[in-house]
Amino acid sequence: MPMFSRKFPTLSALVLALGLTGAAQAQGIAWVSSEKDHTLTLIDMKTLTVAGTVPTCKRPRHMRLTPDAKKLVVACGDSQQADLIDVASRKSVGKLPLGDDPEIFDLTPDGKTLYVSNEEDAEVGIVDVASGKRVGAIKVGEEPEGVLVSPDGKTVYVTSEVASLVHVVDAASKKVVKNIKVGKRPRRFALTPDGSQLWVTNELAASVSVIDTRTQAVIETIKFQVKGARDKDITPVGLTMSADGKRAFVGLGQANHVAFVDVASRKVEQLVLVGKRAWGVGLNKAGDKLLVVNGLSDDLTVVDVASAKALKTLPVGRVPHSVVVVE
Repeated sequence: MPMFSRKFPTLSALVLALGLTGAAQAQGIAWVSSEKDHTLTLIDMKTLTVAGTVPTCKRPRHMRLTPDAKKLVVACGDSQQADLIDVASRKSVGKLPLGDDPEIFDLTPDGKTLYVSNEEDAEVGIVDVASGKRVGAIKVGEEPEGVLVSPDGKTVYVTSEVASLVHVVDAASKKVVKNIKVGKRPRRFALTPDGSQLWVTNELAASVSVIDTRTQAVIETIKFQVKGARDKDITPVGLTMSADGKRAFVGLGQANHVAFVDVASRKVEQLVLVGKRAWGVGLNKAGDKLLVVNGLSDDLTVVDVASAKALKTLPVGRVPHSVVVVE
């Protein structure tokens, strides 16, 4: 695994840079990454209009807020690094090395460690945020993508697209302690708020596997059907949970719909037509607006959750990937 020789800023340097902005944290803005434009499009959540763009590193994909919600971490596949953006000033304040072909990542609850999937190397990279150094890697199955850290920081879940497995990694020993067989080509994760269930999308099985985190076993598989769509065109990838844990939202990819799923019954309640290749999904804090990133129509659809109806579609750059709402 190639390592970066470039020096990255220390945590103290980042804190200083943030302090110099003197600006309040941005409120009510959805950030959308564009793989082809190397930018982040900003959506004003009050007016549902495009509020501008922010340049970033090459091929931005997955994004997460730091635990204090002051910085947005953006994984850039072609730059092999993460861009750290101060959400108040909308300026880059540092970089972190991520290794080859970084895709999905997660931060520990204390924000000190970052785990990232490196698809071509079949491993999960480990980055120490304070020192700005890549400090290790864990071998997993071929083409890892989804990465999720448990709320207590003790477990890291990783999907392997080729092996159709969810790897359970012990953070202390940095070893895979269990492999859970799921559907074909697993992609992304969501945990129920109480941490009892881990949901994983299976892109080529038109399904979601529900895993009991206590037993580390699949307890149910939810299949999706869309009228007029073939099974092979129902390709779930992005998903998110409501804050109360009662509902899950699943982007159905090439079926161009998003599914509303009742978590208790594990039944599909609604299907909402959105743009082409419904990919990433996100919710605002109130949980009344669902944002769906459409990778092939280069736009984002805002869906009213209560009525399960699309409100507006906005252009967000070429090949949009992920959305994060900052409030």
